[in-house]
Amino acid sequence: MRDAFAKQLYNLAKKDKDVMFITGDLGYGVFESFARDFPKQYLNVGVAEQNMTGIAVGLGLEGKKVFTYSIANFATFRCLEQIRNDAAYHNVNLTIVCSGGGFTYGPLGMSHHATEDIAVMRSIPNIKVVVPSTAWETYHATKKLVNLDGVSYLRIEKGGIKKPPFKNVKYKIGKSLIYKKGSDVSIVVAGGIIEECFAAAKELENINIKCQIISMHTINPLDEQAIIKAAKKTKVLITVEEHNCNGGLGGAIAEVIARNNIDCQFDMVAINNKFSSIVGDQKYLRKEYGLDSKFIVSKIKKILKK
Repeated sequence: MRDAFAKQLYNLAKKDKDVMFITGDLGYGVFESFARDFPKQYLNVGVAEQNMTGIAVGLGLEGKKVFTYSIANFATFRCLEQIRNDAAYHNVNLTIVCSGGGFTYGPLGMSHHATEDIAVMRSIPNIKVVVPSTAWETYHATKKLVNLDGVSYLRIEKGGIKKPPFKNVKYKIGKSLIYKKGSDVSIVVAGGIIEECFAAAKELENINIKCQIISMHTINPLDEQAIIKAAKKTKVLITVEEHNCNGGLGGAIAEVIARNNIDCQFDMVAINNKFSSIVGDQKYLRKEYGLDSKFIVSKIKKILKK
């Protein structure tokens, strides 16, 4: 996803001199060509994320299309006041790019685990929250966000599928994508953890349980009609996210189900409201906190037994 973002950012800056990229001392080995070819559109402010956001707001108010970039918790929590009071309140054209959603930086410990960011960012007015599930989605989301008014939060990881789910599929902000069709269970996912959903769906097929997998890559604005349609179709809907259970994708979808009084079995696969005190890579931490394919399979089996 990170490389897809960097590639699209380069293309955008080449065509539009108003595109600005500000990094908080991050991205070495990824953005050297951007810095070399567009020196007037690139700024490294160092480890000073609050200042980074303030500079971005000033540039945005002058008509620039600004991207800020850092590890998730530093790009968001460290400068939350600047994001809320300066950027969102004034509806500045700013895309806050989080490098390392969820447990991407697992070996660096809880200070680098982004597990509450979706809940925080979607609670602030005027912020679009985009959590691509694949590299393909990241590439197209970057292009869409650059020309949208207001603040956006783009949460990316490393790796990711590079192809669209089906041929001739178009990416739209606020419009979910079906990656796999099925009639028994709807799995709604945001982020690179979609790979665990594919593995779970494949295992469930062996016992004749057919899952549809929906990438809810935009959490604000949310594709409410797709959620309602999926819940009514399969009567069983679960959300999967590399995030705390409070306020993230699962919380957003639960709100839709409750508001519309949808009759379905609903559950979440998410971190059970705790900090990660364990150090390990992303795959290991998913297993430790009940987010991997085996846990998804177990959750679905229990729901269907009811």
